[in-house]
Amino acid sequence: MVKYENFERLLHNSIKRRNFIIGAGAFTGLAIASQFSHQRAIAQGRFSDNPFKLGVASGEPYPNSVVIWTRLAPEPLNGGGMPPVNVPVRWEVSSDRNMRRIVARGTELATPELAHSVRVVVEGLQADTWYWYRFNVGNQASPVGRTRTAPLAGSYLGKFNFALASCQNYQQGYYTAYKYMAQDDLDLVVHVGDYIYEGGINTNGPRQHNSSEILTLEDYRNRHALYKTDANLQAAHAAFPWIVTWDDHEVENNYANFISQVDTEPDQDPAIFLQRRAIAYQAYYEHMPLRPFSRPVGPDMQLYRRLNFGNLATFHVLDTRQYRTDQPCGDGTKERCPENFDPQATITGKAQEDWLFQGLTSSQTRWNILAQQVPIAQRDMKPGEGGTFSMDKWDGYLASRDRLIAFLEQQKPSNPVSLAGDVHSHWAMNLKADFNNPQSATVGSEFVCSSISSGGDGSDTTPTVEAYLPDNPHIKFFNNQRGYARCTLTPTTWKTDYLVMSDVTTPFGRISNRASFIVENGRPGVQRV
Repeated sequence: MVKYENFERLLHNSIKRRNFIIGAGAFTGLAIASQFSHQRAIAQGRFSDNPFKLGVASGEPYPNSVVIWTRLAPEPLNGGGMPPVNVPVRWEVSSDRNMRRIVARGTELATPELAHSVRVVVEGLQADTWYWYRFNVGNQASPVGRTRTAPLAGSYLGKFNFALASCQNYQQGYYTAYKYMAQDDLDLVVHVGDYIYEGGINTNGPRQHNSSEILTLEDYRNRHALYKTDANLQAAHAAFPWIVTWDDHEVENNYANFISQVDTEPDQDPAIFLQRRAIAYQAYYEHMPLRPFSRPVGPDMQLYRRLNFGNLATFHVLDTRQYRTDQPCGDGTKERCPENFDPQATITGKAQEDWLFQGLTSSQTRWNILAQQVPIAQRDMKPGEGGTFSMDKWDGYLASRDRLIAFLEQQKPSNPVSLAGDVHSHWAMNLKADFNNPQSATVGSEFVCSSISSGGDGSDTTPTVEAYLPDNPHIKFFNNQRGYARCTLTPTTWKTDYLVMSDVTTPFGRISNRASFIVENGRPGVQRV
């Protein structure tokens, strides 16, 4: 395990030795800022093709503001196809879907340094209100998107609906689940990671990636663009505001802070890997409706944050990738090893952990939601005696989980509920004071959503998992189909519907509600409906 105190030395020596070389063109885009920062904006009246091929999106709803997003990309899989100049883009927000009652408008520059992406923080809006928005450049107009502001802090909110989604490997299935999501009755979408996948082309799936494994800034931009060309994903973005956080595949599978998963060039050197992380973080920011405070600085990006919805819900959005120590026991699914019990090991980093505990302590809302990447609850994957655990999940970071569980048990914040993804299957679980003692207190609830497409069609269940479920009595539900989770919150009840797809390897899959669970206010733990 690489210790943090050695990191600065490693980074300094590696920079000197490697001089930050990762491959031709890797940091080209990162230098554009200085090259074009004083460039006079040039109005573009004509494009080689429709510049809004990546659609529109919104996110980060506050009571008086929301972020709206688009990116000019007439050739989305060829670096965007834009000239290296600043382009003014007009935007407008309306209180009606026909865009007749304009309540805000302005112009924002689309710059080469951010791949001609456009994000606008629209201020001065009414709380808890639906709005419609669009962009215009030259004689071209974007699709119209819909968004909603959050209720005022502390105001009464009788009901709140959102979808939980994750893991959308383009090659392994179609995004038909998003078609159904776009038609759902929702106020928000929460995406907890693996928005893109970094790997190369796999010809065995129903559709293919556009390149070999991505490493350069243009690679990551083109991969994000490929995913965003999907019409169903665009529809879900255009229908609701989103809250997003990443997992690992936005950079590289199972990376941990500055530590790459693999031990081959060019990634085993932490300084070299941090270049890749910087590139990936920039591309992620360019393609997500995030607020400007999340704009990355080199390999660092502020992603953990809090969003409140009246007196009903607080989303504590976590980042369990950027600050974690290396996975213990050599990663993978393993028996316990001494590293599992290292009190210095962390999945969140100390600063984020302190921020989370402070926020849970001061929260005044009914439901406290940990929107994060990987399951918190223990999953012992070995039937019978002994146990094996996934070291990439909270199961690998016992000190972090013990501190969180102890905090929930002792401080008793109102109705803590963990949301997670990553594992390509639906799970409903109780968070226990002692996972090895079924009689111990239940201190919270956890809902894990399946993937949108990752893993292909899947099945209702699998013999492997069914074999070890009896050893995990806190696990109340498992399903191995694709889909998403729909959550309905009221002051008295949380309800999660696990929606599953009949198949994703064709674009004609059907959706159905496989199971529903509730959590009652003041009574931690999930109950099947």
